[in-house]
Amino acid sequence: MQAQPIKRVVIAGGGTAGWMCAASLAKLMGKNLDIQLVESDAIGTVGVGEATIPPLLTLHKLLGINEQEFMAATQATFKLGIEFENWKTVGEKYIHSFGTTGQDHWAAGFQHFWLKGKQMGLAKDYGVYCAELLAAQQNKFAVLPNMGLNYAFHLDATRYAKFLREMAEQHGTKRIEGKIDRVGLCHQSGFIKSLTLASGQVIEGDLFIDCTGFRALLIEETLHTGYDDWTHWLPCDRAIAVQTTSVEEARPYTRSIAHPSGWQWRIPLQHRVGNGLVYCSRYLNDEKATQLLLNNIEGEVLTEPRVIKFRTGQRRSHWNKNCIAIGLSSGFIEPLESTSIHLIQRGIVRLLQMFPARGIVQADIDEFNAQTQHEVLNIRDFIILHYHVTQREDSPFWRYCKNMPVPASLKHRLALFKETGKVFKVPNELFGENSWVQVMLGQGLTPMQHHPVADLMSEKEMEHFLSQIEQQNLRKVNQLPSHHDFLQHYCPAENTRDPH
Repeated sequence: MQAQPIKRVVIAGGGTAGWMCAASLAKLMGKNLDIQLVESDAIGTVGVGEATIPPLLTLHKLLGINEQEFMAATQATFKLGIEFENWKTVGEKYIHSFGTTGQDHWAAGFQHFWLKGKQMGLAKDYGVYCAELLAAQQNKFAVLPNMGLNYAFHLDATRYAKFLREMAEQHGTKRIEGKIDRVGLCHQSGFIKSLTLASGQVIEGDLFIDCTGFRALLIEETLHTGYDDWTHWLPCDRAIAVQTTSVEEARPYTRSIAHPSGWQWRIPLQHRVGNGLVYCSRYLNDEKATQLLLNNIEGEVLTEPRVIKFRTGQRRSHWNKNCIAIGLSSGFIEPLESTSIHLIQRGIVRLLQMFPARGIVQADIDEFNAQTQHEVLNIRDFIILHYHVTQREDSPFWRYCKNMPVPASLKHRLALFKETGKVFKVPNELFGENSWVQVMLGQGLTPMQHHPVADLMSEKEMEHFLSQIEQQNLRKVNQLPSHHDFLQHYCPAENTRDPH
């Protein structure tokens, strides 16, 4: 492998992925590195990954980002979860919230006590036992001490990239404007040696990070790494995005509304709403999809609807030779559970943990790829779950999803939950037991039995146990201000402040 020390890092492409990479490397390792980022103003970014999940707070803490400043700069709002409408069946909805539901026992998760409580006629809706879910339903929010509420953000992706760019440049990252015309390889090793821009400028480096989006200019077009296609499990292959003015106060959750051939997102920011339709082109053409989206949005349209084509799947190697793919160049799992920015973050953190300062060795590459693929496969299964476990049979798309064969790993999880009510988190998996339980119950999968430890509670004990959790959550949520009022006080964006 390449024994020379890594001093020069070249990031190809900007956008969220490129600038998250640059800011993290520059802030956390920049003293020892020469970091250059190449991007062209002429190439637009996808820029629609505008909903995040709680682990982003950890990265922000590492980078020393002031939350209020970041939120004001990116017109951000808070997010407590995702509401799924029409997924189980038309007319029904549920929320997959952050945080925990109820209280677990060492032998069994809370869902077992809830199932027993249902049998006894004592348990209410599963969501009543989760503070984040109740707060979302009531449009309430506050940042509480000791992470008393788990949250993430809705943010303007373009402004976020700009915010991170400022931080990256403050810590020494050099931005180079220009289109990449050619990628030069070393004849002996096959490693990437340089990028030649349309202007003729040549940029040499030791390590190259591919943030060129779906094009994957370095990892795929140059190194021919290969791609595992998951379209047979996740058939949606198009998205249309459009922005609208806000017509109501921002809710502290993302909305995901299922349609006959896909689903629609609504992401409320302080100054506007991000909307989009994810769909399968086998069942719906672009023209009809655009019309469907425009018929189902509120507020004045601010941008031209644009169609984004994609293919779900992942690169066979996320790190190949001296090139690491971060963001869309590494693969794509559709945005149903807001995992795109998270996977950028995980790639960056993994790179920082395994940074090949003394030279690139195959063992590092193999470990990086194994960890990444393990993580991505578990997320893939969680997304497939939403489509496959459904009672919908009202369109060819939903009939296909309901009846398609699923990966063996997911098949096992579904069978285990249905037959025993048990859920086990896979090591280093993003989504915990509570996420799997909320979505499986929400999609209509009810276990046939519960753990015997729940039978040890008398009716009186069970009633006390459940009502104590419910009352505790209600007390917490009743004390919260409205999400809108909290935003105005905590992080008002410049052009959204109340005139009063």
